[in-house]
Amino acid sequence: MADTRTKLLEAALETLSTSGISGASARAIAAAAGVNQALVFYHFGSVDQLLSAACAHGSTRRVERYRDRFAAVTTLRELLDLGREVHAEEAAEGNVAALAQLLAGSQTDDKLAPAVVAGLNLWIAEVEQALARVLANSPLAEFVDVAGLAKATAAAFVGLELYEGVDGDGAAQALDALEQLAVLVTALEDMGPVARRAVRARLTRSIGPRSRSRPDQENR
Repeated sequence: MADTRTKLLEAALETLSTSGISGASARAIAAAAGVNQALVFYHFGSVDQLLSAACAHGSTRRVERYRDRFAAVTTLRELLDLGREVHAEEAAEGNVAALAQLLAGSQTDDKLAPAVVAGLNLWIAEVEQALARVLANSPLAEFVDVAGLAKATAAAFVGLELYEGVDGDGAAQALDALEQLAVLVTALEDMGPVARRAVRARLTRSIGPRSRSRPDQENR
């Protein structure tokens, strides 16, 4: 049986997903946990600290659940397929909604922001490792900021939860567009050496390799 502290962490995440950040009061969370409201303050000191701890608890637990599946990814298409699966599973269980609410709350509550960033970084680290692996032999590798792309990917999947609530077809279209990108990358990888060199040369002329300094950096 879960101890009181764990019950409160789980109840905080449940309350965030069902009632939003505005409904995540000590009374509501304690009721969801089936414990006395005073135990929120006994174990965590404040609701903000409970929500911060719940973010870390939820992110750690969820990332551990998918770690082996991320490690098994060998292509961008497999990574996007896994992204769809993760999004569907996490959305169905209310976890993406809870994270989205924490993100919304951290915009006006600087006590929450560090915990939300730390929670997101756990997901980003898994995505970044997978992206680095699948793009390593791609002609795009030297032109892509993998760390930045991992952050954009994580942000996109959280944003899709909010988008899906108002436009399910639009969210599905966004995921389909990402799959089309995977097809393009795969096509580049399947090109012969001559074609790959031509693509690389064109990209170098157009955007330059990622290691090249940006104009604003050069002028500093």
